[in-house]
Amino acid sequence: MAETAAEKSVSGLNIKPMEQFEVVPLFGDALRWYSISNVTLWMALTLAAITLLLVVGARGRALIPTRGQSMAELTYGFTRKMVEDVAGKDGVQYFPYILTLFTFILFANLLALIPMSFSVTAQFAVTAVLALAVFISVTAIGFIKHGAGFLGLFWVASAPLALRPVLAVIELISYFVRPVSHSIRLAGNLMAGHAVLKVFAGFAGALGLGAVLPIFAITAIYGLELLVAVIQAYVFTILTCVYLRDALHPSH
Repeated sequence: MAETAAEKSVSGLNIKPMEQFEVVPLFGDALRWYSISNVTLWMALTLAAITLLLVVGARGRALIPTRGQSMAELTYGFTRKMVEDVAGKDGVQYFPYILTLFTFILFANLLALIPMSFSVTAQFAVTAVLALAVFISVTAIGFIKHGAGFLGLFWVASAPLALRPVLAVIELISYFVRPVSHSIRLAGNLMAGHAVLKVFAGFAGALGLGAVLPIFAITAIYGLELLVAVIQAYVFTILTCVYLRDALHPSH
């Protein structure tokens, strides 16, 4: 049956902002045991972009740096300074891991702003793995470095004696909540921003020539999303440095 004009207008506003986060296999079930999905593709593109900047861009090591070399050196220096300032001099030995985290999240966030792309860091499965890797790593470092002394992180020696057991329970709970908040903060912010962009884009498409206001809104939100992409990479990384500092210096 032919679709009526009313049905067309309703379907035109049938905006589904969460569809963009659906994980879809690119080649169906052809490989059976492993399906390459859009997540796999955009992770590979993220790694390619990082390699292009940090390896190809900086390989010349010219005295007068090119733009690519300048960006690579800026990224390297910024991350190293962050690790040194937050985690201390003894935290610099873990700098390669933290640089990897920062560049992966930053480039994944920025690539997700390309029209028709896919946001890897809006997937809770991805951010949960990143957060769990940080949690397990810093916990292992704490026990390797300090043994049972790492438990001093949960014992607030400056508090009144009667309150210390209560505070220890609170500190323990907050410690194990870290990977949850660490992962949800990143994925939630990215998902919310892309969903809002999708909604306004849907309105713009439905209004046709009268889509002036939605287009202005999309432009403003896109600029905000660009800022959020950088800030969320920074927040995830600096929190990692804070957790590392707690592992290296657990005493309150």
